[in-house]
Formats: sequence, structure tokens, C-alpha cells
Amino acid sequence: MNKGLIFDIRRFSVHDGPGIRTTIFFKGCPLSCWWCHNPESKSSLPEDTVKVLTLEGKKFPVKEVLGKYLTVDEVMTEVEKDRLFFDESSGGVTLSGGEPLLQAGFAIELLKKLKEKDIHTALDTCGFVRQDTLKATLPFTDLYLFDLKLMDEHEHLEYTGVSNTLIHQNLIFLTEQHKQVIIRIPVIPGITDSRKNMDLLKEFLIKLQPCISEICLLPYHSLGNSKYDRLKIENKLKNVKSLTAEELQPLKQEFEEEHFEVKIGG
Repeated sequence: MNKGLIFDIRRFSVHDGPGIRTTIFFKGCPLSCWWCHNPESKSSLPEDTVKVLTLEGKKFPVKEVLGKYLTVDEVMTEVEKDRLFFDESSGGVTLSGGEPLLQAGFAIELLKKLKEKDIHTALDTCGFVRQDTLKATLPFTDLYLFDLKLMDEHEHLEYTGVSNTLIHQNLIFLTEQHKQVIIRIPVIPGITDSRKNMDLLKEFLIKLQPCISEICLLPYHSLGNSKYDRLKIENKLKNVKSLTAEELQPLKQEFEEEHFEVKIGG
């Protein structure tokens, strides 16, 4: 039986698509972004770690395994517990990660089962996937949350470990299929927030209007620092300060002037 490696199922999410959602986090990612806030998603294998709990001033180390193999039916059992919230809020289920399509067979099977149950589906993807794999998701995916990071290929290679050519081709492909797409742009101080990168992003996205339904500017935050420590992974941005929503207001206005609907966060 086909199983997927899942590291979290997060309920009552309001930032991964419309309405109240349940987000399924897949383990494994083909990118190695310096700013990744889910470093536990990088490995495609379960990982043993120790989580420290604090109670009345005392610390208690607890062993934890990051990642569990689940069947589609097991995931659906958890999802359907939240069906009432989906129906009341026009919400649904979002596949996130990591990169869900790194486990393409399982992800597509799950998307298909969700659509059979008439549940709204969203796929959060880095876009670095085979186009035939992406094509296979089209009948079962209502919304794509598509990450765009750096337009310069050399910079993209340096900060994510992969070329951006396939990513851009896949975004163009989705818009040609008239799918609903929300663009997510991580705004990372000293990396993605350069004048050059933002101008190139605007130029690229303008050509795809009106197929881009929304742009989300994601301010860098340091909340994942403790995860890097637990996993003993190098944190290249350890000393970078988090950005506030107020600091992104001028950038938000720039994209709005190009007739995009823009949110900070999401």
C-alpha cells in the first residue's frame, strides 16, 4: 500500500489558502534554501531528535521522531475530523512541506481522494518538479501556492541549490492551464529583497497577469532557529533579524501599483 512520509498535520490553518484549512506537511525537499523555516522537512527520511519541554521551571528532554509513514486512508481519517470547519468557512486541505511532489504518487492519490470527498485542495509547491508530474495534479488541485524566490539563476543556485529554469517554466505552464495561482515571495534581508530581484519579479509576473490571483510577501522570521539547533543543521541566517509587516508596506504598494492583489504573510 502506498504510504507518504508526513511530519505534521496542522489544523485550523488560515494562511495556506482560503478559509479554515488542515495542512499536511510532507517530508523531503529538492531545494536547500538558506532561510528555510521548516528545516525538519529537508530530509526524505524520518529523523530522531530530542525536544526539550519546560514545566514549572524544569526542563525535560523528550525523544521525538520527525516523520511518520501514513496511508492515504489514515490521512483522510484525520482530515475528515475537520470537515465541519471546511464547510462553514469555505476552507479545505493544503499539501505543503517540504515539497509534496517529491512524493508524487502519494500526493496525487491523496489529492484525488480529497476531490472525491468534494474537499477544496491547495498544493504548496516550490515548482522544482517534472512538468508531467505537475500536469498529473491538474484535475485534482483547486489552487496552487507557488514559491518564487530569486530571478537571477546564479543567485538561485547559490541560495537554494538548484536552477530556477524549470520553476519558471512550470509557473508559466500553470497559468497557461488557467489554474488559480497565488505567488509566495519570501522576503529575505540581503538576499531576495534587492532592488534588482524585486524589479525582475515584477517584470516576470506582469507578463502572467491576470492568471496570478494574489501575491503573498512572506517576511523573514527567525522562529525556526531553535529547530536548526535541535537538528544540528547549520543555520546560515542565524544572526539575521526578522522583518515586520510594517517594513514590507512599501514593497506591497509597489506590487499593488502593478494591479496585483497583495498580502503580507499568508
